Amino acid sequence: MGLTDLAAAALRSLDPETAHRLAILALRVAPLPAPRADDPVLATSFAGLSLSNPVGLAAGLDKDGEALRGLARLGFGFVECGSVTPRPQPGNPRPRLFRLSEDRAIINRMGFNNAGLEAFAARLARRPAGAVIGANLGANKDTEDKAADYVAGLTRLRGLADYVAVNVSSPNTPGLRDLQGRAALDDLLGRLAEARGDDPTPVFLKIAPDLTPAEIGLIVEAALDHRIDALIVSNTTLDRPRTLRSPYRDEAGGLSGVPLRARAAAALRAAAEVSAGRLPLIAVGGIDSGAEAYARIRAGASAVQIYSALVFEGPGLVGRIKRDLAARLRADGFSTAGEAVGTGR
Repeated sequence: MGLTDLAAAALRSLDPETAHRLAILALRVAPLPAPRADDPVLATSFAGLSLSNPVGLAAGLDKDGEALRGLARLGFGFVECGSVTPRPQPGNPRPRLFRLSEDRAIINRMGFNNAGLEAFAARLARRPAGAVIGANLGANKDTEDKAADYVAGLTRLRGLADYVAVNVSSPNTPGLRDLQGRAALDDLLGRLAEARGDDPTPVFLKIAPDLTPAEIGLIVEAALDHRIDALIVSNTTLDRPRTLRSPYRDEAGGLSGVPLRARAAAALRAAAEVSAGRLPLIAVGGIDSGAEAYARIRAGASAVQIYSALVFEGPGLVGRIKRDLAARLRADGFSTAGEAVGTGR
């Protein structure tokens, strides 16, 4: 076990939110070495991004873009920070983050706590060179016209991130998931397309796993109609599987980690079926091994993102996933990860 994994194990003895803050602090100040060059078999590209490996960090860990340099040195192919809202907001009352150790899962009801768009933009302006950085946009809780908040975020961050992700799927902001309906989505995506103009920065849409295949189909078609460059499938779930054993299983909020795996994989399959290669997909939810990453790639994902698994496995997980994924790609005769996308459908 490496030093970073030992530190992660120590953090698990603390209150989850305290551990989270200490992890961000450590990633800001620790003199981490530059990662080794990635195995060429891991290379992939989609939506205008060229990645040395397809394993990314999901939004939520670094909400304010405070630790981008440290995170980039953990070996991710890309790092997504946020969610950020136009105005600072404290989020929901504590406790709001729960570690379900027996289930290898997390429940959070953070509520888009962040320091706001201006502080976020200033940090992105000092982002580490050579790293692929995405910015995840949210809306303030008390904003009536939530689409306007996304437009404000997109406009302010122009030129500062390699891509922007529009998060309409957090379960912890009232009314936010309503934006996934076709009429509201057409309004939002139409306004974003107008604000983008000729800006080449890719715009992704992050959706919930708690959608029917028909609803996912409508979202895919809306995304294609409005020039969305990729779909992130998916966010946390409101579902509570009966298999949960932790005493925190009934806490309100979004559930992530291993219990989300089957639902997130099903949402990916539905999106892959209806998009039929027309829209790149990024898989999130319950990914904690090279085998699971490979399964999602073969199911249609151009890349994967992890977060909850890092809490239980430590940052060494990134390298382990990449090594296993590279071995599986070679064993099946692929020259790059990009070649394997969708081959298992």
